Amino acid sequence: MDLFDAIGKRRSIWAYENKPVEKEKLQKLLESANSAPSAGNLQGYDIVVVEDQKRKEALAEASWEQDFIAQAPVVLVFCADAPRSAKKYEGRGTELYSVQDATIACSYAQLVATALGLGTVWIGAFEDEKVNKIINAPEGIRAVAILPVGYYLKDPSPRPRRDLKSLIVKEHF
Repeated sequence: MDLFDAIGKRRSIWAYENKPVEKEKLQKLLESANSAPSAGNLQGYDIVVVEDQKRKEALAEASWEQDFIAQAPVVLVFCADAPRSAKKYEGRGTELYSVQDATIACSYAQLVATALGLGTVWIGAFEDEKVNKIINAPEGIRAVAILPVGYYLKDPSPRPRRDLKSLIVKEHF
């Protein structure tokens, strides 16, 4: 699948088959996330791979009972590594660049998952402290996105998007 097909086919998936993700596919997905651009090439993020059922259930509970998270065979937690980014960029690295780095990597993972025939959904609604505890995040590392990954039960239809004319702004003021 080429990039444009993957972008067009990507959907948010809330129901997963009880089928494991092949190690080769997971490896390809993680390698692709690792190739994402980052501020100063510092790669100010970590990716926590969660396959343990109890931890997936805990993540679902910490995500305000989004139980479908625990259905996915693999859950990736993308974390901002503020200390890594702060080495070069100080406060801006801590507050912004590390978060951007993690979310760019997550976006790459979503598109590659789609290209590999897998489904994902970006989860941003969760209790930060609970998730950080579940993944044993050290000081300065914080979860910014949770990405369940697996084979989807049904291929959902595209959802409506904004018209480009309403999206593109030449000048704000």
